Amino acid sequence: MDYDVAVIGAGAAGIAAARKLAAAGRSVVILEASDRVGGRAWTIELSGMPLDMGCGWLHSAERNPLVALGRDTGFTIESGPTAWQSQWRDLGFAPQQQAAAAAAWMALEARLRADPPQSDRASDALEPGGEWNAYCQSLSGYLNGAPLERLSVADFLAYDSAATDSNWRVHEGYGSLIGAAVPDVALRLSTPVRRVALTGKGVRLSTDRGAVTAGAAIVTVSTAVLAGGKIAFDADVDDHLHAAGQLPLGLADKLFMELAGNHGLERETHLLGDPRSDETGSYYIRPLGRPVVEGFFGGKGAVVLESKGLLEAFAFALDQLSSLLGNDIRRHLRPLAASSWCRTDWVGGSYSHALPGHAGARAILARPVGERLFFAGEATHQSDFSTAHGAWESGLRAAGQAIESAA
Repeated sequence: MDYDVAVIGAGAAGIAAARKLAAAGRSVVILEASDRVGGRAWTIELSGMPLDMGCGWLHSAERNPLVALGRDTGFTIESGPTAWQSQWRDLGFAPQQQAAAAAAWMALEARLRADPPQSDRASDALEPGGEWNAYCQSLSGYLNGAPLERLSVADFLAYDSAATDSNWRVHEGYGSLIGAAVPDVALRLSTPVRRVALTGKGVRLSTDRGAVTAGAAIVTVSTAVLAGGKIAFDADVDDHLHAAGQLPLGLADKLFMELAGNHGLERETHLLGDPRSDETGSYYIRPLGRPVVEGFFGGKGAVVLESKGLLEAFAFALDQLSSLLGNDIRRHLRPLAASSWCRTDWVGGSYSHALPGHAGARAILARPVGERLFFAGEATHQSDFSTAHGAWESGLRAAGQAIESAA
């Protein structure tokens, strides 16, 4: 065998798995289809600012293992409250409206817990004709990357019950933290794996750069890659591929606009573009004091923006901001960068959600195949799915399974 273990994917799950395997003395190769590490954790540097194009918040920070990792490796962890739930100067969203919208969301959550619909479809718990249903849909888009019609109640509650309200940040970028955690193992970028086959004693991986053999393999690619058939597997993996299809990736995208001149905007503030629209953007103003507005679009809003294209996406965001701040703000804002996760090769979306009736698919996807093939990634976590730390913990779990199987 070329290696003891081959890890497919250099995102948070793959990096965590490789670190644990290397610490246990195993020879490891990481095979990554793209030309960079980090997966959906991706920091770029523009205008002297680290911008997180993917995950940017250390969710459930008190128990998030990446907080300690970041501090131990010299990264600056920014703790404290966030402005996501506030509306700067109540612009376009009066206090009584904010209270009513928040109450509608809390009432929806209460119904999901106390009397979940038999369909397991979250939208079936919406108040018929509810005034703030579009607001609730927009929140689902941000949280799940998908509308309530496509969301399993059981799956959503598993996450919601485990999560805390502590959301911290990495000053240098979450993607930078994940990327810096790659251990000293063989790393092959721009090396898509096309087929994974179980052999008599191990695993054979066919890649665009030749074959690799290993005693075992850990698969950490997204559910979109698995369900889309981009990697061929033996029939033993059919149940996993079907499960991946029940755990599609939702969509959440970011638009960054640079601020210039005397704009008058305060640091660490927030604006919801249109609280009565399920396509609205959510705008974080001057995060960490930086001269930038970070627009966040989830679910239907992100799908609409990706279908329209980059120019119209920025135009939409400028229209929403100018409707709240006045037309003069346009001369202080200029487009800087944007993500497009649905169009990103070897990813195909943002983070997973279970379709109604299929919350159990996560456990199926996490099952090993024999003693040589293991699965990790945020979609395999039972409660912290859709997060980088959930992906990280799943990589540690899969690496432990591989070590134990080889003992």
